[in-house]
Amino acid sequence: MITSLTSESIQDIQADAIVVGLSGNALTGFAAELNEATSGGLQSLLDAGQAKSKVGATTSWLQPTGIQAPVIVTVGLGDTPNAGDCFKAAGAAAKILADQQRSSVAFYFPELDSALLESAVAGSVVGSQGQDLHKKTKSLYPPEQILWASTNADAVTAGENIATGVNLTRTLVNQPPNYIYPESFADQAAELGQLKNVSVEIWDQERLEAENCGSLLGVAQGSDKAPRLAILRYTGKDSENPSLAIVGKGVTYDSGGLSLKPSEGQKTMKCDMAGAATVVGTIKAIAEMELPCHVVGLVGLVENMVSGNSYRLGDVLTARNGKTIEVLNTDAEGRLVLADVLDVTLGLNPDHIVDLATLTGACCVALGLDIAGLFTNDQSWCDQIIQSAAAVGEEVWQLPMTPHFSDQLKSKIADLRNIGAGRWGGAITAAKFLEEFVGDASWTHMDIAGPAFADSAKSYIDGGASGVMVRTLVNIARGM
Repeated sequence: MITSLTSESIQDIQADAIVVGLSGNALTGFAAELNEATSGGLQSLLDAGQAKSKVGATTSWLQPTGIQAPVIVTVGLGDTPNAGDCFKAAGAAAKILADQQRSSVAFYFPELDSALLESAVAGSVVGSQGQDLHKKTKSLYPPEQILWASTNADAVTAGENIATGVNLTRTLVNQPPNYIYPESFADQAAELGQLKNVSVEIWDQERLEAENCGSLLGVAQGSDKAPRLAILRYTGKDSENPSLAIVGKGVTYDSGGLSLKPSEGQKTMKCDMAGAATVVGTIKAIAEMELPCHVVGLVGLVENMVSGNSYRLGDVLTARNGKTIEVLNTDAEGRLVLADVLDVTLGLNPDHIVDLATLTGACCVALGLDIAGLFTNDQSWCDQIIQSAAAVGEEVWQLPMTPHFSDQLKSKIADLRNIGAGRWGGAITAAKFLEEFVGDASWTHMDIAGPAFADSAKSYIDGGASGVMVRTLVNIARGM
């Protein structure tokens, strides 16, 4: 797919389809141009309630008089659109038009500032890609070319680069677990080393053993697939230490281990590496944009499987930082993986750390399926993330890290236990466990268990992986 600019008018352009954004009640700009070219046809649609300016509301208009293109889709942007509105509106229109193969689709939105245009472009690219990676007949067909009626080439290019990162994350998560496992994921991550200012280091099992990553290795030992740890460094500016470290949980398949999940619970467990995939997608987008920052991404990659060599309830694992962990649930494995990866991260001396993980069902219970939970030991750092998410239209909510939750993690025979003492506050006790492995570093944990993967499609994006938080993290990196 190629995204580029066009200066052709709505009535003259030869695109296979045109998208026109509607904002507010008055017809101005491109909407007014369309109305004039169609002899008042757009106003008639609005008067009849067939076309609407509500965010994401779409109307398909076939063979409009006075227009060369055979299809027009109008899409609502709302009265005062924000970045999230623009992303969803463009995604909704693109998704409708991806129902069949098209050579080109042209977008005519009202004049937008750089941030809003960038979000709209990203939405148009993300909305047209589906999860149908292994279907002979596709569900969605991205157009060969997306055209934007704008003079802001930088924003259009940035929007496409961000979307490329989002879609890489989605593709990694949507791939089935016989395609994506620790070694193959690491191979995909290594390909980013071809990008400017990116270097990739892969730790194999021998290196992980030499580094005393006993917590991560404990989770991995039940699988025939060997674990990996990938370190992706982006050096867009010359600084000794990274300003930002992004850490991702990469459980490429989670059976639950001996604490076996029921069949229904396992069906979507290919998505348990969404945190790691988000790291890879973010580094790709940052590198493609050539941002002037120093960012490192780290992902711990394992399968959590059942065999005669699986780690057991009651086992005691020794993490890389020397802390011992009593295992009381083998399905609370993501925190065990992240424990060692976070300790590796500390050795890189980043200014700030953010980790992402599909960590707990408890966070879904607390916040639903569209909002990521935030947990922090540094309020000012967490505030930056909250502001960044709001700026791009992604939803987050901070949960407390009250000290008494740590009491639930006390073990009688080890330094820690890997689950809380009861079912309540499970997302918080999981975060408190991770806090034991970040020392005094500035750190925020993102539990993306809800929004990372959807069973069904939304108007602006196909079902499956969402690529959530890539846009937020890119926005954070811009300020580093």
